[in-house]
Amino acid sequence: MKEKFIENGIEYVRNGDYYIPNLTVPDDKVYNIGKYGRMHERFIKENRPCFYSMKMLNGTWLAYLEEIDTSAKEMVDRLIKELVVKRGVTEELKAKDQFAWVSAMEQIKHTAEEFVFSDLIYATEV
Repeated sequence: MKEKFIENGIEYVRNGDYYIPNLTVPDDKVYNIGKYGRMHERFIKENRPCFYSMKMLNGTWLAYLEEIDTSAKEMVDRLIKELVVKRGVTEELKAKDQFAWVSAMEQIKHTAEEFVFSDLIYATEV
């Protein structure tokens, strides 16, 4: 038995007693996928396997994850800025009571991330 062969323009590789298509992603681009992209990846693999397979087969999976990650980061940054203004967390507070400022900023970041998680990362509609 041959180790690999090409038929109809598709390369097949022997894996045990079977030949499987040697599929690769045609894109050589390096993608920067951060925390939010990896979280979304895990969610999609576990909850939307057909969507995951479709994106993998047409070669858009990594670009999709990079887009989700970028959108999530931008959304978190925007929400943090809005919440800082809304809650009145200022540099004056930072100079006056650093512990209160850190606590307020952590709360704001947590709130912003919760919105992003529910609206983007763990959204059931893709």
